[in-house]
Amino acid sequence: MHAWNYFPMLAQLLFLLSLYNARHTASLERCPTDSNFTTNSTYHSNLNLLLPSLTSATVSTGSANTSAGRSPDQVFGLARCQLDVSQDICQACLATAVDTLRSSCPFAKDAATWGDLCFLAYSNTTFSNESDKSSYYEILYNVEEVPGPPRFVDLVGELMDALINWAAYKTDSMFAIGEANFSSFIKVYGLVQCTRDQSDDDCFQCLLQSLDLMPICCWKHQGGRVFKYKCFLRFETYSYYNMSVPTSPLPPLSSALSSAPPPGATANPPPPPAVVNSNSSSSSARDAGKKQNSKIVVAVVIPILGAVMLVAALLIFLWRTKIFARKSNVGGAKSQKANSLLFDFETLKVATNNFSDANKLGEGGFGPVYKGVLSDGQEVAVKRLARSSQQGYAELRNEVAFVAKLQHRNLVRLIGFCSEEEKLLVYEFLPNRSLDKILFDPTKCGQLNWERRYKIIEGITRGLLYLHEDSRLRIIHRDLKPGNILLDQHMNPKISDFGLSKQLVDLDGSKESASRIVGTNGYIAPEYALHRHVSDKSDVYSYGVLVLEIITGRRISEFHGSGHRANLQSYVSISSLHSTLRSWQSVIDD
Repeated sequence: MHAWNYFPMLAQLLFLLSLYNARHTASLERCPTDSNFTTNSTYHSNLNLLLPSLTSATVSTGSANTSAGRSPDQVFGLARCQLDVSQDICQACLATAVDTLRSSCPFAKDAATWGDLCFLAYSNTTFSNESDKSSYYEILYNVEEVPGPPRFVDLVGELMDALINWAAYKTDSMFAIGEANFSSFIKVYGLVQCTRDQSDDDCFQCLLQSLDLMPICCWKHQGGRVFKYKCFLRFETYSYYNMSVPTSPLPPLSSALSSAPPPGATANPPPPPAVVNSNSSSSSARDAGKKQNSKIVVAVVIPILGAVMLVAALLIFLWRTKIFARKSNVGGAKSQKANSLLFDFETLKVATNNFSDANKLGEGGFGPVYKGVLSDGQEVAVKRLARSSQQGYAELRNEVAFVAKLQHRNLVRLIGFCSEEEKLLVYEFLPNRSLDKILFDPTKCGQLNWERRYKIIEGITRGLLYLHEDSRLRIIHRDLKPGNILLDQHMNPKISDFGLSKQLVDLDGSKESASRIVGTNGYIAPEYALHRHVSDKSDVYSYGVLVLEIITGRRISEFHGSGHRANLQSYVSISSLHSTLRSWQSVIDD
């Protein structure tokens, strides 16, 4: 056989090599220096006990959360392997991770390393979702940009939304892969995974926090990865996962998307190298000569192949190192995203005790809102559309269309909806209800110290910034007020009620005209009320009024008349002109 007949095999091997190398390039470490241990200390001994057991448990189950020793020298460990790799690769990856931390963070009590195939961390504190580690993240992204970014963003967002929902709620493995067709030449490949020591909802939130970070770095790029302690999210425009390993397949997606193959399915293999049949009439001496020639060809080709593979590996490594940029941040915004599940009416009727008055939370823009408890014990808030409200039905459709595509920690999360004989929306239940119920209540307002008020203002700011700048849709809320700011059990604010919201399609910053004025008196911007000009500045005006209400503890509706009592803004402006401590003390809420 001529030496060139081995070229197809060589090309295939180089291709496989490039895939292998691409899957092993990312390596990130975190070594806080605020707490260290000494050699042969109790903590050191406990760490040496922890690492083998943590590795073994992770190889067996895919992820593990273990500990060794007792306080104050207890060591907590957390590890994860990507579920599309074999146990041998998982074992090798974790061994490398341990070696990396021992060399990079030799005496740190708190250390972590992230790679594409595995993650390992240990600490002197737990890895609970309430710890400061839950907000830490690392980002890698491909600096190469894509053509037509808006359409690419929509496609990636839809794919990752589906994967997140599937990993969190549809499979015990908390792992999902899938692909989407961007063009006839470009596919997008997505992967998400959570550690399995957390609830479905915690997994969901962790992945959505990761997705919420994508606008910071990655939406216009050909690839991006977000590494967190308890989850991992990645998309690329090349295949990087092993589709031959059984995984839970995605359900049918939209026409633009195609799911990963079903369990056990394999990617289309490359065509085998051409086989040249020997001539049956050839003599035995000629056959022997061919065998000898084959041995010579193999002896020559294998060293050449090895050299080419080494050179290719080096080139790919240098190229991959060049095109990836690293970003790190310990803040980490959390996010919310609609789960978009369809509920039947009877389920919600039972959950709300037949929509009893005892379960009624209040009256929304298009009907009453009830507290409900689903069969799994999850508490929800159910918005019920008034049967006679045509405007309410339009607002309900508007709300579903927007909220289902938004995700942020400071936006209320849509859990599902019902579209049978009655129209209902199902939201996460927030026990502290709306901001106005506490802020303007003479007895409850004491719960809002200045630290909490600042936190609420900051959260509203983040949510509004996301709506205006970072979300895929760019939304104007048009009804920002205390009654539409809900508070969770930790007093974190969440913007709600998107029934009057409008998509800002005019991206050049000019203003659109509205056919009718919507919103709440006192919060409506003057240019909107007078000229019906709609822009994100309308929300900024409402936000300013809302901030003044939070600071002063006074309703905008309390002010009427003329002079400095004409409105809340004038009331505060007069005090600012005096610029004395006494004048400011008369304004702020004590």
